[in-house]
Amino acid sequence: MRPLVPALAFALALSPAATPAAVPTGQVAPDFTTSGALAGRPFQFNLRRALRNGPVVLYFFPRSFTQGCTLEAHAFSEAAPDFRRAGAQVIGLSADHYDLLRRFSLEACRSAFPVGMANREIIRAYDVGFSAQRANLTNRTSYVIAPNGRIIYSYSDLNWANHVTNTLRAVQDWRAQQNRRRR
Repeated sequence: MRPLVPALAFALALSPAATPAAVPTGQVAPDFTTSGALAGRPFQFNLRRALRNGPVVLYFFPRSFTQGCTLEAHAFSEAAPDFRRAGAQVIGLSADHYDLLRRFSLEACRSAFPVGMANREIIRAYDVGFSAQRANLTNRTSYVIAPNGRIIYSYSDLNWANHVTNTLRAVQDWRAQQNRRRR
C-alpha cells in the first residue's frame, strides 16, 4: 500500500488542473445503490430515493486518508450545514473497502455526511476510473444532481480545493432558481 501514495502524488502532479466531468451537465445521472458508512455506522444509499428529498451532491474521491481526500472531506463537513440549508444531501464515493470508509466517515468526514463504496459498475457508469492501470481508484469528480435526476453541475479536478465551493454555489443557484419559479 505504501508505494501507491508516491505513485498517486506523482500522477496528480503531472495531471492537468481541471477536465470536463465524464457525465455531462443535462444528462440523467445513472441510478445506483451502494453501502457505506455514516458516523461510523452502516449506511445504505440509493440515488433515486435520495433525490426525493432534494438535490444530491455526489463526489468521487481517490483514496481515504490521503492528504487531498482528507482535506476535501474536512471542507465538505464544515460546509454540511450550508448544504442542508440549501436542501441538498452530500455523499462521497470511493473504491475503498467498508472498514476504511467507516473510519473515514468518523475521522475525516466528522460524521457530517456518508461515504459509500464505488464498485466497478458505479465507476463505469460515471466514467470516473482514475486510469486503466489504477482501476481500483476513482478520480476526483463532483456532481450536483437535481431532484428530477438530471446533472445540473459537474466538475473534475484532482485538486480538491474548489469542489466544495463550486458544488455549494451550484446548489444555491439551483435553489434560488426554484424559488423564483414559485413566485
